[in-house]
Amino acid sequence: MAQKAAKQQASRNSAILKRAHLVSLGVNTFFIILRFAIFRNPSARAIWLPYLLLSSPAFAVEIWLERIGRPTTSNGELKRSGEDLEAKGLTEYMWDVLYWTWGCTVIAGIFGNKAWWLWIIVPLYSVWLLWTTLGRMRQGMAAMAGESNATGKENGVTSNRQRKIEKRGGQKVQYR
Repeated sequence: MAQKAAKQQASRNSAILKRAHLVSLGVNTFFIILRFAIFRNPSARAIWLPYLLLSSPAFAVEIWLERIGRPTTSNGELKRSGEDLEAKGLTEYMWDVLYWTWGCTVIAGIFGNKAWWLWIIVPLYSVWLLWTTLGRMRQGMAAMAGESNATGKENGVTSNRQRKIEKRGGQKVQYR
């Protein structure tokens, strides 16, 4: 049964990588055709430098995903199915970078080099992800340490039983 899951993972990874390579080829070919054949610019350096600089992360991510996700076979037998390319976390972030770079490449091909400024969202997104992750880690550490703020007492959160007793005017619950 485990071999069946590995084979499914391998076929899924192969299909995902094939689709990613074809989309990457199409996007980059689209950019090159538009910028050099249709919208001719006398300064080719002004086109190539931002294109190569800002597309290189997508090329690196694509190579990395190929390396970790491509299944390996030996004599027709599956040796390794590869990492799950649909996993959450870092792999998901890599796909986000890849998709955003492809989008910026298409928009830059159509509208020109000023569209590369859209790529600034990738580092901003990275900072936002880091900030939210660290915030959740900090809250989790506070809860494990037993701080009163993590239990909700300072936020005015009480149980239903405590609220009913206080509503009847009966016993007041004292917090330490």
